[in-house]
Amino acid sequence: MEEGEKRLKQEDCSEDVLGSGILTLTNKRLAFDKTRARMMDFSKHMGDTILDITLDNVTKTWKEGLLMKKVCFIVKTDDGEKIYKFGVFNTKSWLKSIDEAVANYKN
Repeated sequence: MEEGEKRLKQEDCSEDVLGSGILTLTNKRLAFDKTRARMMDFSKHMGDTILDITLDNVTKTWKEGLLMKKVCFIVKTDDGEKIYKFGVFNTKSWLKSIDEAVANYKN
């Protein structure tokens, strides 16, 4: 993490395309780190950071789903806009935290 960066929320979750990993929200960015799990010894290992988005690139947030609830957001990238959908435990809390972090973001 950078200087002055604070972790606001973190959860082990899954994204529709990226698979399982850990979603982290800080006061400056959203990051997703891929994880690998082993059933033999019930261990989980951190992998590469495959998503690292500054909060000024988040253009829209929402939640969806009835049984499989997800927090979703659209981000601006060099290749255009991309949609990410994460299956987190408390979508309402995540949505509120992301919206507040985006509103309070200072570069």
